[in-house]
Amino acid sequence: TRSAETLFALRLSLTTSLLAVLASVLLGVPTAYLLARRDFFGRAAIDALLDLPLVMTPLIAGVGLLFLFGDKWLGRTLAQFGIHLLFTPWGAVAAQTFIAAPILTRSCRAAFEAVDRKYELAGQTLGLSPFRVFLKVTLPLARRGLISGAILAWARALGEFGATLMVAGATRFKTATLPISVYLNISSGELGLALACSWVLLFTGLVLLLFLNRFG
Repeated sequence: TRSAETLFALRLSLTTSLLAVLASVLLGVPTAYLLARRDFFGRAAIDALLDLPLVMTPLIAGVGLLFLFGDKWLGRTLAQFGIHLLFTPWGAVAAQTFIAAPILTRSCRAAFEAVDRKYELAGQTLGLSPFRVFLKVTLPLARRGLISGAILAWARALGEFGATLMVAGATRFKTATLPISVYLNISSGELGLALACSWVLLFTGLVLLLFLNRFG
């Protein structure tokens, strides 16, 4: 039914986007801290790579991920462990992470750079290890920027279409997130269902923006 398809698309979108944000946090926060606080070989290359998803068309990013997770590249290794990403919901998570992670990393890096290092040095003089300084001092002082970055990344992952379409495909009740459901129903002439999914996506995005205004 129409309502069942809309609810499935909403649940799938929330699940994949939240997993993408979690993966972005795990990858982006340490990377952002290193870029903000450390000078190391390859720093400029990593900095440049972070900009690629931001300037690349999502459809082209999806093509790249399609080849990366294909049988001739990383997909062959993952298949040996029983992991298959292409044309599955996990492919949607991978695509959304690729698009959302740079946004979160950039926001977190700016938040870390805004933290006065004298507070971190004070923590070290009190005997805290670098890791405890990071947990007890740096993270609390940068938390508003981190939360804002996570919300922005979530909103971007939730509305991702091009890369998700290429990697996860467009199958109803399997990989159809809200943006893909809109595309499928417009293509098949189901304008009412497409409009319903659009309104749900718009309302969810509005809620995320309200949270962003609250913490930003």
